Amino acid sequence: MTVLPVPASHTPPAIPITRFHRTRLMQIWRSAGWPCKDGLEIDLLAAGLISLHTAADGCETLRLTDEGIRTLAQARQRGVRALSLHDRLGQKFAAQLLAAGRIVWTELSLRAVIDTVPIGDAPPAAASDAPANNTPAMAPLWADDDLAPAARAAANVWRMARPDLFSVRNTSVPAYLQPMVHEVKASRADLLSDLRHDAKRQAYQWLCEECYYVFPAGIAEPDEIPEHFGIWVLHGSVDDGRFELLRPARHSRCTLPFAVWMALCKATPLRSEAELAQAHLGGAETGALPSDAGAAPCAEPPP
Repeated sequence: MTVLPVPASHTPPAIPITRFHRTRLMQIWRSAGWPCKDGLEIDLLAAGLISLHTAADGCETLRLTDEGIRTLAQARQRGVRALSLHDRLGQKFAAQLLAAGRIVWTELSLRAVIDTVPIGDAPPAAASDAPANNTPAMAPLWADDDLAPAARAAANVWRMARPDLFSVRNTSVPAYLQPMVHEVKASRADLLSDLRHDAKRQAYQWLCEECYYVFPAGIAEPDEIPEHFGIWVLHGSVDDGRFELLRPARHSRCTLPFAVWMALCKATPLRSEAELAQAHLGGAETGALPSDAGAAPCAEPPP
């Protein structure tokens, strides 16, 4: 293999490096280095961030130079510093959900129905011979058609829920989807503020079968969190710490409303670093979802 010689007096031109250049650098770093022969590669070659290698059979490949690697490392550090503790904590737990074989979304806005009766204090379901005025804890998704408009408006109280992490299992069986909401809290003040908004917590529970709080260890004690919420805590730093499940969430059956499915269809789920690397190598389809490998034991029944 031969490398194109670079004159000793050569000084790379001052070419402004944009995010498109850095994206191409990362693609070359992750791939076999096949050249595209476009303008971005001309800029990167002229700036001395990549080098062109020619094999004995005439095949050309691209390699990052030391300066190219430093450029990527600096961009990565700037990105890490720009993220807040809340975002880094959410990313770390999202990676754990992806490793467990779940499909994960962030920054969703989901329309949910709430009721004035707090879920944790809701009375038990009424028996068939109970008085008719015994109001259930959760309002129905769709109001009865025979209700007057005023009664229909009073029956359903809607609000927009924006969970930090929303996930489902990667399964073809609707009953095994197990939708979950994980609310990430980086400080005690943020957690206590969330606990004061009962309607917000109701909206989360209406959208999933299990709802969890995720926060660093020491921010709150388990008895400060309503018992129907699960608790994950992080021991150590965000970079090298580990998560521990202090309390599982109360499980309740939930069928995802059509409006939630529409929101999921319009959004893009997260993808793991390993999956992105495989996509660049061509070993996996670009739109493929994470497999069930490593998922929690909830296997689909044989046909």
